[in-house]
Amino acid sequence: MQPQMVIAFNVRLRRIAGAAAGLFVWWAALGFAGVQPAFAQGTPSSAAPQPQAAIAQPTAPQAVPGFWDPRRRPDRPDLSRLTVIRFLTETDYPPFNFTGPDGNPAGFNVDLARLICEEIKVACTIQMRRFETLVDAINGNRGDAIIASLAVTPQLRAKLDFSDPYYRSPARFVSRRDAVMAEVRPEYLEGKKVGAIAGSSHEAYLKALFTDAQLVSFPNDDALRLALRRGDVDFIFGDAISLAFWINGTDSGDCCAFSGGPFIESRYFGEGVGIGVKRGNDLLRQALNWAMFRLWEKGRYTDLWLRYFSVSPF
Repeated sequence: MQPQMVIAFNVRLRRIAGAAAGLFVWWAALGFAGVQPAFAQGTPSSAAPQPQAAIAQPTAPQAVPGFWDPRRRPDRPDLSRLTVIRFLTETDYPPFNFTGPDGNPAGFNVDLARLICEEIKVACTIQMRRFETLVDAINGNRGDAIIASLAVTPQLRAKLDFSDPYYRSPARFVSRRDAVMAEVRPEYLEGKKVGAIAGSSHEAYLKALFTDAQLVSFPNDDALRLALRRGDVDFIFGDAISLAFWINGTDSGDCCAFSGGPFIESRYFGEGVGIGVKRGNDLLRQALNWAMFRLWEKGRYTDLWLRYFSVSPF
């Protein structure tokens, strides 16, 4: 299974709706640490500075997303009422979920679940299931919490309650290394060829905001990325997490790098990823929120993030 995170063509995290409405980026509410917002206005500014190629700078500290507001510290619930948490995850979505060399569950989601269990000081189990069976398993009382890169959508909210988001999948531009831009704005891409996956929320975003760019649609990620490597397009626009792994992997041939910063407008790219629990299970949901805040506050979430993401999607 190839990790795809665009909702328009994948039933997993990539189920983010591509609405064509106005934009507003909730940066202050999300509290990203060390990350500056990308273009977030619906009307380009004619007075904006002209684009400049990025000048090589000393390596900056890795940007780590933070979804917890220190001013909104969650109350500690009555954890004595929790005796065990049965986590469910999926079988094959690296690096978030996969089977380790020892045959046991592994990945970012799995390690986060284990840290949560340590923080709550409760016994936990982690069982791997096919993705499409997870919601029914929770509602059939065959598990307590789904930690499997579930995008929080209105459709899933009708079936599950969710913890606070613990990551989200932003969108970003990628260019060849000799054409990297420090900032990307619509007026900077006028006449440029920009590739995106046909039918995706990323394509919808470009059609709505980057109207002066020359949009080129591709059927899949392989074709999209190959076009950039060959120079058939000037930029590609897509899911930043999967692009980060491509940039840092052998398939890219060290050709390319991110241009500009992340785009996280929820109308296009979703509300974020949360842990799903059975509807009405407020005790467990509150315990998960409390534990994740504590892990972030102690720096353990940051350590986990840096272990898995050597190239920041943000």
